[in-house]
Amino acid sequence: MKTRIIYIITTVALFSFSQGFAQEEKKEEKSNIQTYTPSKLLNKGQWDIKFFNGLYTQTKSTGENNSKSSKIARQNFFTSTVEVFTGVSDNARFNVGAIVEFRSNTFGGRQVLSVFSLDDTNTDRKGISSIAPSVKIQPFESIGNFSFQTSLHIPLLKKGDENNNPNGFLDQTAWSLQNRFFYDYTFESGDWQLFTELNTEYGFGDDKSFANNTFLVAPGVFMSYFPSDKSTVLGFVQHSQRFGDFEQNNTSLGFGGKYQLTSVLNLEVLYSNIVRGYNFQGLGSTYSIGVRALF
Repeated sequence: MKTRIIYIITTVALFSFSQGFAQEEKKEEKSNIQTYTPSKLLNKGQWDIKFFNGLYTQTKSTGENNSKSSKIARQNFFTSTVEVFTGVSDNARFNVGAIVEFRSNTFGGRQVLSVFSLDDTNTDRKGISSIAPSVKIQPFESIGNFSFQTSLHIPLLKKGDENNNPNGFLDQTAWSLQNRFFYDYTFESGDWQLFTELNTEYGFGDDKSFANNTFLVAPGVFMSYFPSDKSTVLGFVQHSQRFGDFEQNNTSLGFGGKYQLTSVLNLEVLYSNIVRGYNFQGLGSTYSIGVRALF
């Protein structure tokens, strides 16, 4: 009888321990939207493909220097970006990839969705505007949630298109060396996550481009809340400051969300509004949607 009691107690204890361990393991599991922030690098052989689309539309613009904003005929700027990265190092601290951008812009008061028109008119421009070979590095092994990405944006536009093409602006024709620094912090509860980004760019190589011989510094702060392990809602503030041969700046506020569709795919939706600007800065809104595949 005594042996049987000891057996029952031991069995119950082992079962309780295994259940607790399983629950702890389950608790430790995180979805891709929680784990693979822009700060996180890929393991060797892992792939990250993003298809992101943003539509910016404006009906106001600031004047030269600090003059007040005024109404303008609606302008629309659609950017479709494909980013492909893969891990190439055994220690998951070095990734390589490329970024390709397609743009479609319309002017002269045309309606917002005109950027999706296939018509060729004198109030629109469209085409692949740039390609950027890129590397992503985690410089400090002890700080796994800090990384930076370096990209060389090569313009695919003919020189002079910015100012000489009567159909309007498509993209800058200057080359651009971009460095983006990422850091995130997940609070102890696991329900909140702070993400920060510092984007820097130097434009060079085409004296007809407004971006030539200019520096861009653009910090951003994002706060995310996870109502579940498969979804997040977020709010953010971003500032962009360009200085050098041409000076311009703006500040925007926004919000959005992400949802893990499958173990591979997740969906992202964002909205932002430029609340202030300086020196011919448009004052409008951006509507964005993206799909990410990580495998």
